Amino acid sequence: MSISGRRRLLLVSTNYAPEHAGIGPYATQIAEHWAALGHESHVLAGMPHYPSWSLEPEYRRAVRRTEERGGVTVHRRAHTVPARQTAVKRALFEGSILAHGAVAPPRMKRPDAVMAQMPSLAGGVLAARLAARWKVPFVPVVQDLMGAAAAQSGISGGDKAAAFAGRAEAYALKRATLVGVIHETFVDRVVAMGVPEAKIRLVPNWSHVPGPSQPRGKTRHHLGWAPGQTVVLHSGNMGLKQGLEVLVNAAQLDRNVRFVLMGDGSQRAALADLAADVPNLDIIPPAADGQFPDILAAADVLAVTQHAAVLDMSVPSKLTSYFAAGRPVVASVAAGGGTAQEVERSGAGVLVPPEDPAALLKAVRELAGNPAAADALGAAGPRHVAAHLSREAGLARIDALMDEALGGPRP
Repeated sequence: MSISGRRRLLLVSTNYAPEHAGIGPYATQIAEHWAALGHESHVLAGMPHYPSWSLEPEYRRAVRRTEERGGVTVHRRAHTVPARQTAVKRALFEGSILAHGAVAPPRMKRPDAVMAQMPSLAGGVLAARLAARWKVPFVPVVQDLMGAAAAQSGISGGDKAAAFAGRAEAYALKRATLVGVIHETFVDRVVAMGVPEAKIRLVPNWSHVPGPSQPRGKTRHHLGWAPGQTVVLHSGNMGLKQGLEVLVNAAQLDRNVRFVLMGDGSQRAALADLAADVPNLDIIPPAADGQFPDILAAADVLAVTQHAAVLDMSVPSKLTSYFAAGRPVVASVAAGGGTAQEVERSGAGVLVPPEDPAALLKAVRELAGNPAAADALGAAGPRHVAAHLSREAGLARIDALMDEALGGPRP
């Protein structure tokens, strides 16, 4: 189903292309999909900074910028970019997004509807206020809830940040025409914020990267990974929530297994210091978009990790990419959370307790010692993507959500 008629649509998402990790690729594909359907597609976004938490060089002097990307008009507004995550700095980050967006909203004609990607907090509040000003439907899509994340983050002032974030999220969600959630584990939390369950729709994320294009051996040779060496790869954000210390500790337990952390984030420097004397652990920058699928497929095991205190509701964006790569996943996460449920649902990986390097290493060794079982798990990933997580299916669910908010029938 596509959105009926030609519409003017605004998507509010702090993260957007050229950001290649997190929710940025989803926002980009939604807006470009609308443009390809013939809609007038606009995005209110921040300046590119994620996952490194440093501004892209060409945007460092920009305050406001309007640009065309893929048929989409992107209205960018400057904001603070905290290199180090604290409750105060995060609040300033969100506050600067809200203030600048409120003072200088996008210069465009009245849209037919406003969608927001949450987080960010400021983006959700700003989108709700813009939709109310224009008297048009407001549809937030919950990728994660910052209130719960702040409470579990361990950062200074986390409890106060959680309370503030929860109030901001409730403010935005209660003003929604419909609320999209990417996983069913969000439903109870959104209902607790005062949103009727009848307004909530499930719109799972999709795999936003293609499958691998090169033979695994060729990519491994290029990366310097020996044919017989077991390689465990983690790709994505290096933040507090990920608890990547478990991979450093696992690498210390077995110098014959190679661990690779690929990405960037607020904890990159701290992890590099922790792994300074661990020769079998490499920290490498994010891969270029064209190389990313092949690097994932070249690994023997793909790792997703979280702190033990984190009972996640969201599903990390990396997980859909992992499934598409066709390699087995080892998930060091709390049982019962969104990540654990999705790994079990896919049949493409195994679960181990969080922050338990010995358990993680045991799972890796078992997969390395049983290639047939590892290949069977890996093969389940692309099947799961084809059946449930294709881009076409994901964008069709977004279209159906918007169509219903605009007065169409519930699919």
